[in-house]
Amino acid sequence: MKHIFSLFIISIFSLIQLQAQESGLNKQQELKASVHGESQVMTENYLKFWNPEVQAKIDQDIDRNRKADAVCHLKNVPAGVEVKVEQTGHLFLFGGNIFLFGDLGSPEKNKKYEDTFGSLFNAATVPFYWKTLEPEQGKLRYKADSPYEYRRPATDPVVAFCESKGINMNGHAIIYGMRQWGHPTWMPENRKEMEKLFEAHVCDLATRYKGRVQRWDVVNESIDQANRGMMPDDYTFKTFSWAMKYFPASVRFNLSDCDIHWGPSRRFVEIARDLIDRGVRIDNVGVQMHIYNPEESRRIAKGGDVLTPAKNYAVLDCLADAGRPIHISEVTICAPDETNEGRLIQAEVARNLYRLWFSYPTVMGITWWNVVDGGAVKGEPSFSGLYDKELNPKPVYYVLDRLINHEWKTNLTVKTDGSGMIKFRGFKGSYRISWKDKSGKEQQAEFYLKKDGDGLL
Repeated sequence: MKHIFSLFIISIFSLIQLQAQESGLNKQQELKASVHGESQVMTENYLKFWNPEVQAKIDQDIDRNRKADAVCHLKNVPAGVEVKVEQTGHLFLFGGNIFLFGDLGSPEKNKKYEDTFGSLFNAATVPFYWKTLEPEQGKLRYKADSPYEYRRPATDPVVAFCESKGINMNGHAIIYGMRQWGHPTWMPENRKEMEKLFEAHVCDLATRYKGRVQRWDVVNESIDQANRGMMPDDYTFKTFSWAMKYFPASVRFNLSDCDIHWGPSRRFVEIARDLIDRGVRIDNVGVQMHIYNPEESRRIAKGGDVLTPAKNYAVLDCLADAGRPIHISEVTICAPDETNEGRLIQAEVARNLYRLWFSYPTVMGITWWNVVDGGAVKGEPSFSGLYDKELNPKPVYYVLDRLINHEWKTNLTVKTDGSGMIKFRGFKGSYRISWKDKSGKEQQAEFYLKKDGDGLL
């Protein structure tokens, strides 16, 4: 526990220095006091839930589920040669929605926002809400010169940007069960006419983007079908069937619904398994986790029985019964307020939840929802971002950066054995190794570590 908390202190200390430059020594001293426990932000009751035994289990599960043993055979290399091992990418997907692309008010802020994808995140959720993608029938907002919509950038430039940086994309969403956010206002109120338009929409997206967008939320939030307004009969099954028909086999299909707050959602699992039994290809199931109310974060910090380890495990264990990898698809963690203490509470809640989710064997990715304060829709919290409104990193940014880019990334030096071989246990993902051969010439090689025994033959 002391080791974990020390890493947390280190990750926040750079923020202390930055804020000291901007706001003077008093603010630095106040934040430093909070970090070092002189002003306790998480109560003993909270720490009882996230106790040393829980933390030890998480650490063990991270090692078991997120690492593999690599073996590399280097030719013509004697024993004792130092080999530098650098992890260059994660198998696990760490993402954020990219809804404010190009919309931060200045080139400098836009650049900082964009740089988050590639430096912190290796994945992005791209907005394909049909309602704003095609506000007028036949007039689609794909291209850069499309009419402006808040939080709904034209999709072509976003896809091209993500491709340029090697960012894995999730298209959100082809069909959205909730009509408030889903299909356009011009949609006819006739099930059979709607069905034809739905299929044409799936075909249009598949024709335009083919396999460029790696994952799609084929249907989002479909559980409460009775209260969504008029929709085509059995639209979830039909939409997946059309997606299978038109998209290339390389594209992954997601079914996303429910929130961890709800507890185990047996209904969602039943829907997923029924669709699979009917021949639908579902590659991932998605679950959300939104702390929208600032007071909920305060309750958590005080030790309220909310989003505890036991409750998280119960939801994930239930979802595992669907037999598909789990995407923590939308994460909102609102700070209780905009004070330094409030921001530290947000960071600590995020750290423990991310660690637990990352440790769970069938979770394949986590996506933070609103990356910048003030970037949410009306009614959602204005200070749930990783950055404040001026794009200054908050403590939660440094916590995630510490986890993703340091604790959960393997970088080390290993010496060859007598047969010119190295072995190491590292986090799953892409690697580059470098060494000097017998003549002193620099050599490099790359490989992907996904399971025990991967490396260089």
